[in-house]
Amino acid sequence: MPLSRLTDKADINLSDSKILVVDDKPINIQTIYSILSSDYTILAATSGEEALQVCQDNKPDLILLDVLMPNMSGLELCKRLKEDELTQTIPVIFVTFFNQQEEEDECWRCGGIDFITKPVRPMTLKNRVKFHLTLQKQKDMLQKLVFIDGLTGIYNRRYFDDHMENLKNKTLRTNNDTAILMIDIDEFKLFNDNYGHIKGDAALKTVTASLKSSLLRPSDYVCRYGGEEFIVVLPDTNIEGAKEVAERIRTDVFKLKLEHEHAKHKCITVSVGIASIIDSHEKNANPTEIADNKLYEAKKLGRNRIVF
Repeated sequence: MPLSRLTDKADINLSDSKILVVDDKPINIQTIYSILSSDYTILAATSGEEALQVCQDNKPDLILLDVLMPNMSGLELCKRLKEDELTQTIPVIFVTFFNQQEEEDECWRCGGIDFITKPVRPMTLKNRVKFHLTLQKQKDMLQKLVFIDGLTGIYNRRYFDDHMENLKNKTLRTNNDTAILMIDIDEFKLFNDNYGHIKGDAALKTVTASLKSSLLRPSDYVCRYGGEEFIVVLPDTNIEGAKEVAERIRTDVFKLKLEHEHAKHKCITVSVGIASIIDSHEKNANPTEIADNKLYEAKKLGRNRIVF
């Protein structure tokens, strides 16, 4: 899509946007609901803890956040949101009675992108919300151009590389392991040489669809790592769980029976190498490199198999 169209507000649909309103006083939530509910879906939370849970269960597109709340203030909540990879890009607009410069400065410092004073003026609220939702949609579209593989429509290697460090840190902090699967289409150069690159591209798309359908959780995702090589990320998954997913992936691709007359099984197959972040950390090694080494072993052992 041309950049000129990405930045054309007429092309951006905001009607499906979700706005989370966080305020310990329900009357304030009701006021904002009456102003915005005809244009957007409104979610509500009366505490910081409840807001964090809402973001995990039903991620909003924008947050309207009160500053003064018991237990967890709006400032603390905003900092928590910006520390989590899942929520750090959600724009936060503070809604408060503050009128001191230092208090307003603190809102900017902790990650807020705008500031609305109470009592809320309907027209001001509507226009600020519309502006920031439009801006965020534009950013999301541009980011997709950077992080999405043009042929298969899945994440690319740049996405994986950019997110890997945060993934490692979160895994080690929570001690909930993350598994990495390195996947390669067996003898794909022979396929391209025999059938041509147009059929090769079609095969890549078909295998990609199979990989995606083999992943059963929303948190699992697949990236095109390069050429005919893919990488699957399985959060909160140990080696045993990864083996089950890898075997399902291998079997599902084999069941496609995509013709490959020069291959061992006369159809397209994949080999899979498995590693985990915690296990790799204990060995002072890179999990991607370990998964790649295991993939190489799978190739040497005859392909169409998994090695962990």
